[in-house]
Amino acid sequence: MSESRNAILGKLRAGRDAHPLTPPESDFAVLRNKRWEGAERLERIKRMMEAVHTEFLETTEANWPADVQAFLKAQGTRNLLFGPATKAGARLSAEWTADGPELIPYADRVETFKERLFDGIDAGITTTLGAIADTGSLIVWPTPEEPRLMSLVPHMHLALLRADALYDTFWQAMTENRWADGMPTNALLISGPSKTADIEQTLAYGVHGPKRLVVVIVR
Repeated sequence: MSESRNAILGKLRAGRDAHPLTPPESDFAVLRNKRWEGAERLERIKRMMEAVHTEFLETTEANWPADVQAFLKAQGTRNLLFGPATKAGARLSAEWTADGPELIPYADRVETFKERLFDGIDAGITTTLGAIADTGSLIVWPTPEEPRLMSLVPHMHLALLRADALYDTFWQAMTENRWADGMPTNALLISGPSKTADIEQTLAYGVHGPKRLVVVIVR
């Protein structure tokens, strides 16, 4: 078996060396030329994401922590999971008032609070790298300070989206942010709350992740 295997691999290597493959030049002109105007870009993202049950909360740089708190209070949300080591998380913690939902920092290994994470967290908030007009998707970039579980486990995911961090295409986002120079273990493209039609081909939301996705647009 070993001799046969070596003989087959030897022939494959010889063929590769004798006839090296040269991949053709990639033509990204179609993606490079796919553009939308600034205001149209955001409206397209909202329209596409609302079509799959995404919700939007519009606010400003000065007011977003207070507006997030007011929104959650109106929803009857008991608590909010956040990343205290992020810039956004530090500001949220500093400006949160005592009459709001409980702030729960994601500061320990998941094993230490797994039961509460899966059974006792109402909402989680994360930052985003931006959004893509072509597909109507958020770019979520997990880090040790904001692990992927923060956007996947709570029943409601709030995603902070800067109104000036909008891209026309996935290709533009990858090239302008130099993803080839380094990526996390995974990057997430999120267009709406979790949904599936696996069960009797009936569309259901919140089966494999958050039941609600709320994009907080910070202008």
